[in-house]
Amino acid sequence: MSKDKNPKNFKFNAYWVYGIVIGLFLVFNIFSGGFGASDGVTTTPSKFFKFLKDGDVQKVEIVNKREALVYLNDKAAKKQIHSKTQTQNLIPIGTSPNYKFEFGDVQLFQKQLEDTILERDLNTELNFRTETNAFGDLLLSIIPFVLIIGIWIFIMRRISGGGGPGGGGQIFNIGKSKAKLFDEKLETKTTFQDVAGLEGAKEEVQEIVDFLKNPEKYTALGGKIPKGALLVGPPGTGKTLLAKAVAGEAKAPFFSLSGSDFVEMFVGVGASRVRDLFKQAKEKSPSIIFIDEIDAIGRARGKSNFSGSNDERENTLNQLLTEMDGFGSNTNVIVLAATNRADVLDKALMRAGRFDRQIYVDLPDIRERKEIFEVHLKPLKKAKDLDTDFLSKQTPGFSGADIANVCNEAALIAARNNKKAVEKQDFLDAVDRIIGGLEKKNKIITPEEKKAVAFHEAGHATVSWMLEHAAPLVKVTIVPRGRSLGAAWYLPEERLIVRPEQMLDEMCAALGGRAAEKVIFDKISTGALSDLEKVTKQARAMVTVYGLSDKVGNLTYYDSSGQNEYGFTKPYSEQTAELIDKEISDIIEEQYQRAIALLEKNKDKLIELAEVLLKDEVIFKDNLEAIFGKRPFDNKKENATQDIPSEEEE
Repeated sequence: MSKDKNPKNFKFNAYWVYGIVIGLFLVFNIFSGGFGASDGVTTTPSKFFKFLKDGDVQKVEIVNKREALVYLNDKAAKKQIHSKTQTQNLIPIGTSPNYKFEFGDVQLFQKQLEDTILERDLNTELNFRTETNAFGDLLLSIIPFVLIIGIWIFIMRRISGGGGPGGGGQIFNIGKSKAKLFDEKLETKTTFQDVAGLEGAKEEVQEIVDFLKNPEKYTALGGKIPKGALLVGPPGTGKTLLAKAVAGEAKAPFFSLSGSDFVEMFVGVGASRVRDLFKQAKEKSPSIIFIDEIDAIGRARGKSNFSGSNDERENTLNQLLTEMDGFGSNTNVIVLAATNRADVLDKALMRAGRFDRQIYVDLPDIRERKEIFEVHLKPLKKAKDLDTDFLSKQTPGFSGADIANVCNEAALIAARNNKKAVEKQDFLDAVDRIIGGLEKKNKIITPEEKKAVAFHEAGHATVSWMLEHAAPLVKVTIVPRGRSLGAAWYLPEERLIVRPEQMLDEMCAALGGRAAEKVIFDKISTGALSDLEKVTKQARAMVTVYGLSDKVGNLTYYDSSGQNEYGFTKPYSEQTAELIDKEISDIIEEQYQRAIALLEKNKDKLIELAEVLLKDEVIFKDNLEAIFGKRPFDNKKENATQDIPSEEEE
């Protein structure tokens, strides 16, 4: 027999209680004469007084001073006019009135009734009766309490009714894990084939998956399966995508959650959720736990607690450290975590035995960008002559998320222009849109301001064309875009190490805009704000970070760990601070004067370039070659790979 037919499976239903209460209420009203045929036929006061004058009424009862019940005598009951009042009651409960009606003022009705009885010399009885409904009064008194209890039960059921593994929404299960379980029976669609580029990271992660599939292969030689792997890298490089691929590839339970899921307003909840998470993972081992944005709970613990209160985040971190490598054993449970803030993580979390492997997911190079483009171009209706090599060269330094955005933006631009396919120009416009912002052709700008912007941008283009290590020009425009009045795009070389002369040339090119304003107008403006910001950061980095200043020496004041041991004090004296400030100022001023000298020497070509820019509003590399001739440095670099396109804002 099935379990459904087993009488032991009888389940209580709260609606039965409601049905019983309603049934009792109905029975009580029936037997108390509250309603039914026993109430009599409704009539009017005028008809009643007609019956009274005819001598048909034996007794009148006034109930609660508002309703009259009329009882006919035996002689009247036989009359045809009163035949409708002879309906038999369903349950015999005594003598029932024949008629009933309501009246207005009881004193007026009583006087009129008594006068008629005296006038006609009738033997009609007049009685007064007060009826009370004990059950109704009781019901009215307990309804507020019933409502309060009912609302309380409803709220508690709603709070405790949160579904999902671990009861994440339940107030009594608030310490349970909120991890989402991807079982092997519910495979995700993402696989390693969907992850373009990231070859080194994929190899490391694939090995972790292999650990769980074939543990004997590694343990047979005495090795131990790693406890965890930390994915580190800039935003948008594909850390979470790699974890999704692991969930799709691993034939093992996969628990996924965010670091913020441990954080709660109640004390002790984070640690409780960590314990519950690892308990579930152990029960389903071999399994994988993925914690996204682990820096939410994994930040370095402070040396002193200024508030003196309980730090919930530290308690959660302590519990995580214990679960990953403590006295308890986590057999075949591997922890994957992702963060773009590895510098703020606690050292105890990063040690071997907890996160044994730190996998750096870097920005893609030109070859990896091509692979990423090929993945994101699949769903697009693209032109047949679209060159992915060209696209990968035009988007250096872009992360995987940026490339996906470029493809989507290009498709939107093509659709806006009613094209049947996404073309090369749509992708170039998408790159410009993402880097520089939306064009604002309707922005009000005076001719004088437009001329200043044109010479400013021409100054950048001229100086960068004249310097060997400056980035080659791609495009210059004086059409307002985003917050800038003009912009210049460059394609710098890809460099793993940067030398002082390269940094100085870049700084000189950045100052070319302000230098052009000085040379042409003998005035300067606020348009060089972003240039000055960029140059100041570069000069400060040369002096204080990379130790490229002869006066300051081979020193760095940069703390790569992010855990400054100096507290609120500077790691150098006031005299050194003055020296650093003077050195930064001297470096910037030297490059500014260098840019002025270059522009004074080529003033006629600068003016010619600015006039072309004023006429066409945009110039390209071909325009500079027509005015200045080919760069003598390009022959040395034609085989060099490309790097991040930069933008100069006004």
